Amino acid sequence: MQSTIVMVNLFGAVALLLFGLSLVKDGVTRAFGARLRAALARGTNGPFRAFVTGLVATLGLQSSTATALMTASFVEKGLIRSQMAQIVLLGANVGTAMTAWIVALGIGWLSPLLILAGVATHRLSRSSARQGAGYALVGIGLMLLSLELLGTATEPMRQSQALGAFLGMLDNALPVAMIIAAGLAFASSSSLAVVMLVLSLSSAGVLSPVLTVALVLGANLGGAIPPVITTLGSPPAARRVTLGNLVVRGIGCLIALPAVGASADFLQSLPLPRQNLPVDVHLLFNLLLAMVAWPFAGLLARTMNRFFPDDEAAETGPRYLDEAALDTPVMALSGATREVLRVGDLIEVMLMRASEAFSKNDVNELGDIENIERQVDLLQQEVKIFLSRLGRDGLNEEDGRRSIVIIDYAINLEHMGDIIEKGLCEQIAKKVRGGLRFSEDGYQELKGLFNLTIDNLRIAQTIFVTRNADLARHLIEVKVDVRHMEKRSAERHLERLRDGLLESLQTSSLHLDMLRDLKRINAHIASVAYPILDESGLLTESRLRPPG
Repeated sequence: MQSTIVMVNLFGAVALLLFGLSLVKDGVTRAFGARLRAALARGTNGPFRAFVTGLVATLGLQSSTATALMTASFVEKGLIRSQMAQIVLLGANVGTAMTAWIVALGIGWLSPLLILAGVATHRLSRSSARQGAGYALVGIGLMLLSLELLGTATEPMRQSQALGAFLGMLDNALPVAMIIAAGLAFASSSSLAVVMLVLSLSSAGVLSPVLTVALVLGANLGGAIPPVITTLGSPPAARRVTLGNLVVRGIGCLIALPAVGASADFLQSLPLPRQNLPVDVHLLFNLLLAMVAWPFAGLLARTMNRFFPDDEAAETGPRYLDEAALDTPVMALSGATREVLRVGDLIEVMLMRASEAFSKNDVNELGDIENIERQVDLLQQEVKIFLSRLGRDGLNEEDGRRSIVIIDYAINLEHMGDIIEKGLCEQIAKKVRGGLRFSEDGYQELKGLFNLTIDNLRIAQTIFVTRNADLARHLIEVKVDVRHMEKRSAERHLERLRDGLLESLQTSSLHLDMLRDLKRINAHIASVAYPILDESGLLTESRLRPPG
């Protein structure tokens, strides 16, 4: 009976830790998700920036798995080079180790205060971002609380003869211990949770230093597996990133395992708290792994590319339009939805490339835009043809509406591609080749509108899949904000012209044309929200105020 209570307390504490981690991830995603994604996509111009970006993103999301999946998706879209992606994940590994080290600092007394502050922030805020910050604070508080509960739950294990015998066997079978820890990390999708469990067992005095190091190595290995499983159905570019990270961690663990005894002795000789040995090992292993693997990131990326080459036909043609699915409308509509989401991803790539070219004053960033636009045209045409064939056999009312929504969104995405290629890109190229410079205020206004447009497209992609009415309403509200931003920016630009600012005089037409095109793109983006609001009865017939 006593052992059952101990196990219930132990698993309950681990479950609370995982729940706290999920709250932090969800909260940070709601509060800063768009900024984190944009920073991750933009912050990989050099190895050091890529490493720091991965570290910071993981500290924010409390999940190296989330960082790995975001990085893989950006590599798939061509926004991050494979070599830089591997360095991002080295930073992510260090980030999750730093999280464990911080949580183990003995600040559990902050737990009630953080939970109280988080609940108050969530309840008293109407802003989605502030509510997300409240969630994150509650999650951090629960993580600290779970660590206290883990310590209490593992204390009775000191007297367990059965556990002592089992751990004694593992002391003589360190590879088995590493595999067990890897399995737990894979099952929980969290290396942090396993490291915290090892920390509690180690503090209770039931683990030898050598076994502690082996279990931490296993947690690191198992934490790299979930991203690989998640990306199995993704294109080769995404699979190369996550598998490369698993290879790096696997090689690191194989090299480190024979030296666990020496490592444990060395760490214990340092003036560090012995009860924190697991988190110290976790951090030191990932720091050393990053230092050793960093110079080989390019070689690893080329090796992964050799084993998982791109499928050129799949890259340019449709991936999800299955002719056999035409007999099953639900499957056909699902495939068409996935294909249109892919078109949306291509539009995001085009916007990101245009934004980078605008920021860096470099037309080389626009090199692939024309080819991507041709692919957008091809895919949206294929989607229309596919769904027109589906409609020949007759659809029920709901499937018919969904088919029209998919086609409309595909057409709007194609229009966005035209505006980016024939409008924004030509204007940016004219600016660069003419050696023109915007005023600092004008540059910041356009850059801010670029970033908002990219964020809005990501929201539209989510709305297209989830059909969430709250998000749809938010997107329409943001569209109004964009209209106001465009109007204010144009007015301020005219004020600078009246003041005789030379930079504004030289770039006047470019500034106004780019404002107009970004506003048009946002109008097409917002179109995805209208059918959902219409179905929910939240859409009015006109923006005109009633007379009188």
